[in-house]
Amino acid sequence: MRTLLAALAVAAGAAVASGLVPTAFASGAKTAKNARVPTGDLRAWMHGIGAITDEQGVTTVFFSSSGLPPRGPGRDRNWTHDVYVARWTPQQASLGRPRVFISRPEAQEPVSVAQSDTGRVMVSFEDGWNTPNEVSQRYGVYTSRLKGVKPYPNDVLSGGHSGHVAAVGSRFVVFYSNDWVNGGGVDNLGTGGGVYVKTYDADGALLQAIDVAPRVREWWPMIAGSPTRALLVWQQYVSGETYARLKIATLDPSTGALSEPRVIAQRLQYYTYAAAWAPSVDRFIVVATDDRGRGFAQLIDGNGQTTATLDCMPASVREAGIAVIGERAFTPSQDSRLLHLKLTPASIELAGTQASPIKWTYTGSVGLVRSPTQLHWVATSPTGLQEADFDLNAVKVPDEKDRCRG
Repeated sequence: MRTLLAALAVAAGAAVASGLVPTAFASGAKTAKNARVPTGDLRAWMHGIGAITDEQGVTTVFFSSSGLPPRGPGRDRNWTHDVYVARWTPQQASLGRPRVFISRPEAQEPVSVAQSDTGRVMVSFEDGWNTPNEVSQRYGVYTSRLKGVKPYPNDVLSGGHSGHVAAVGSRFVVFYSNDWVNGGGVDNLGTGGGVYVKTYDADGALLQAIDVAPRVREWWPMIAGSPTRALLVWQQYVSGETYARLKIATLDPSTGALSEPRVIAQRLQYYTYAAAWAPSVDRFIVVATDDRGRGFAQLIDGNGQTTATLDCMPASVREAGIAVIGERAFTPSQDSRLLHLKLTPASIELAGTQASPIKWTYTGSVGLVRSPTQLHWVATSPTGLQEADFDLNAVKVPDEKDRCRG
């Protein structure tokens, strides 16, 4: 896998060279004896993580890894990730013992997971196994106990890639890219060739296929779900430039109605954005970073309109999760901190920061709520899962530099 789609994200060597991606890892990480020193694209070791929580409060974390501890690429340079699951409750100090959930030759990554209001679970990822088109976007649907309803492998699209899934009510929405256009983008590696949506019922049956930005140089789809809408977020190629435009739209899966796609940032640092639903303020939150290395955030309503903007904050981390507790949101920063954002329906404020024992990378992380004042963060890395607790009361007031002043 990866002969074509190695270009699907920031070239890791270029990112490290630019100083935008931390390369050290939290102390205490367990490393296999004689493990290879990670070089090149760190996603070849681990890539993709997500979590769901059942009615009993048990969280299941899904992640893609090339073994445990991660082995990295094979001798043929192909990626070999399997999908693992591990259980967690707020009473546990760390995740339970991981087990393999899906395993095939070639890579199943980055895993994305969502749980509907009926308890059904959809897992989706880009898959290099047994496909005539280099990769395929695939999915499986399961009960809350991970018993098969329509288990993997099912194609969203043969040749599809970079997809992510969200739940909207009882439906699932998979937002994915297709095709590849050589040239341009990061390190002149090229861009995707359009973004598309497919919606599914609770049993995994296809309901609708919707062209969002077909057959154009737009790609890297991210998604968040509310009870009635999905927020779609993706990037648009800008010819001759080293930045992209950040675009959004909202989708009503019950009708297939799509809001008018629009640009919410003119100069995006490639691939560096994420989205989440904040139910207490009835808004989606988008966190991203511009090409100058300055983070920003916006609140988006169900009609796809921006209701609040934070123009500048510390740079966010590519593929990092956004944890939401009430009217607060939390996400990693590129300088190894956790950012605290205070939300209202019409405002976003950088309320504080705190140092992180995890040195974040671009391979994925997720925040798990232990209590209203404590977060447990789980991050992927070439040495395995990294875990840390954050006391949200131990916050530092942002300085003028954090607010991009002075």
